[in-house]
Amino acid sequence: MTSEPSGQPALDRRDFLQTTSASLALGAAACARPAPFGYHHSVDDTIRVGLVGCGGRGTGAAINACNADSNARLVAVADAFPERIESCLENLQRSDIAAKIDVPAERRFSGIDCYLPLIQSDVDVVLLCEPPHFRPRSLQAALKAGKHVFCEKPVGVDVPGVLEVMRACEQAGPLSVVSGLCWRYDLGVREIISRIHEGAIGEIKTIQENYLTNELWHRGKDPAWTPLEYQLRNWLYFSWLSGDIPLEQHIHSLDKALWLMRDEPPVQCYGMGGRQKRTGPEWGNVYDHFAVCYEWENGVRTYSYCRQMNGCFNETDDWVFGTDGRARVLKFTIENGEGTWRYRGRSPSMYDVEHEYLFRSIREGTPINNGRYMSLSTLMAIMGREACYTGQLIKWDELLNDQTRLGPTSYDQHDFDPGPVPVPGRG
Repeated sequence: MTSEPSGQPALDRRDFLQTTSASLALGAAACARPAPFGYHHSVDDTIRVGLVGCGGRGTGAAINACNADSNARLVAVADAFPERIESCLENLQRSDIAAKIDVPAERRFSGIDCYLPLIQSDVDVVLLCEPPHFRPRSLQAALKAGKHVFCEKPVGVDVPGVLEVMRACEQAGPLSVVSGLCWRYDLGVREIISRIHEGAIGEIKTIQENYLTNELWHRGKDPAWTPLEYQLRNWLYFSWLSGDIPLEQHIHSLDKALWLMRDEPPVQCYGMGGRQKRTGPEWGNVYDHFAVCYEWENGVRTYSYCRQMNGCFNETDDWVFGTDGRARVLKFTIENGEGTWRYRGRSPSMYDVEHEYLFRSIREGTPINNGRYMSLSTLMAIMGREACYTGQLIKWDELLNDQTRLGPTSYDQHDFDPGPVPVPGRG
């Protein structure tokens, strides 16, 4: 992690928490049903949805959005690559929401700046599902244009971008911003974390977060592609586009640790990581495993592990150890002196539920704003990544003042060099 002088006064932990505390209540609003208050009044009561990013997650988000409201319609789509648009629409036309798709050719936008004409079109809600690098600019543009936003995780790949997102969300006013950190909308996870907060395992002492899984997709290489196009098509493997595993995938686990700590960020962390199996140039400059220890001001530690390797032991779960018991969040169990409690309530799709809250908030006129916690979780993931990349102890206050921006200065840099694989201890 490098830091360049910005001419801005340094932020410390106390200043940061004070300046963001006003939005804490807005983030909590996702956990309560909005009060009735008329707001959306289109002629035919349709909520018009636009999708930015037509990959698998974007296609899924479009389905979730259309499932969430009887009068939601997908009316515009955007992606850097036109063939991804066509593939997405073909898949949607074969899905259960086919009748809700109305995207003529003039509302299919491609190119590196495809988000702009979509946002400027007649849409009410924008789904941001493009590679994480682009989310700060897209989110700021959407809110500025008066659009409600569903923003996938993470909200950026570097500190300046995330802080821009946080500031934009703090100024969102009547607009809803719902995060793709979907476990916050899972009914069972909500119940177990609520019980932990109420003291079911006593005082939290230690958290362990595991996200140990297999390798993901790779789209190959075409000699006709420029280096920049190759990176965009294989964005998972370049830290300037994806943020690496802690941001693009493991952030779900880190967000639950943050939630368990009542959205209070850690004070410092250290860790180790590297690449053992994905070592060829086709895998870009990201790692394939990370291990990070996060420390909070009250002494609580979270031990965080993530890995993307085939043929290994896999586990995704959250272990929470307290003075009076323990819990496994994704197993929906709590063990204490009274025995074992297990969540047995309803389990609707959390992907649908998060959109249901979004659309209900729009219709009832009470905005939801997840901007604070989705930004804090992204910063926490960046903090762990940089601890592993550098081999250094990273403090939260130092992180907030990092001015490093990842990626090219212009998207016309078709020969952009993403940089080497980070080596700890090299400055």
